[in-house]
Amino acid sequence: MVEAAIAMTLLLTLTLGFIDFGYALYQWNAATKAVQVGARAASISNPVVTALASAAGTANTALVGTAMPENSYSYSCTGAGVCCTGAGVCTSTLNQPNFDAIYNRMVVFFPRLQPANVRITYSATGLGYWGRPGGPVPTITVSLQNVTFQFFFLGALLGFDNITMPPMLSTVTGEDLKSTYP
Repeated sequence: MVEAAIAMTLLLTLTLGFIDFGYALYQWNAATKAVQVGARAASISNPVVTALASAAGTANTALVGTAMPENSYSYSCTGAGVCCTGAGVCTSTLNQPNFDAIYNRMVVFFPRLQPANVRITYSATGLGYWGRPGGPVPTITVSLQNVTFQFFFLGALLGFDNITMPPMLSTVTGEDLKSTYP
């Protein structure tokens, strides 16, 4: 009886551990797919940054038609606030309906996702030109931050805490950014 109890405890712990780490792998894959879908949706949707259209403005007519320099702008937005930052300060407002459309596509693949976990960054990488009628051609990065693996069995039985996933991201080049998606 004693040997069976020891062996069953060890076997049960190992089996439940395998199940929990399999579930952690599932969570990782679901979060990765959500980021990929979010990046694709952001590349064909209206921007979540209200100031993006004016980033390649026509204020300096001497520059119109010349190549857009790298690092001329960068805007980063999360669903946690109404402000998008550029160079660490609030430079634009978040277009909440556009952000929600992208977020709603992502949450289908990863239901535990919260808007505060999603960061969308638009940055200049030398594509497009000054004065382009459709605005600049940004590189869009969608990333997840502060998302945790949740352990069900090991957390209850052995006291494992949830482990924070490393930030994951997907980067794509903006396409038309003027569609009526979704």
